[in-house]
Amino acid sequence: MARRKGKSISFDAMVKFFMQYYNIPTKKDIEKLIERMDRLEKVIKESELYGKRRHIPTSASKSTETSSDMALDVIKRFKNGIGFSEIQDKTGFGEKKLRNIIYRLHKIKKITRKSRGIYIAS
Repeated sequence: MARRKGKSISFDAMVKFFMQYYNIPTKKDIEKLIERMDRLEKVIKESELYGKRRHIPTSASKSTETSSDMALDVIKRFKNGIGFSEIQDKTGFGEKKLRNIIYRLHKIKKITRKSRGIYIAS
């Protein structure tokens, strides 16, 4: 007995099925998104804060001392040298930050190493 052929599927129906199955946006979907974005941009431009710069007040008493200067000041206070852990306690810096500061200060010869972990101001 011969099999009957079923109804053939059109190419358009197959494309539509794949687009729905894989969540591929259509031209209509993209146009809707563009319209929504245009409306949002319009609302933002119409708001009273658009284009105005925010002024962040700075206090005159704010210190301009860098973290390297702070670490160097702590080291200068101790004539016989100071250890790494004491510098860390006095400045409050993390270990990595303080290691980088000490490396830079030693490189530019503002401090010398008395012994391992003990630093003196030059």
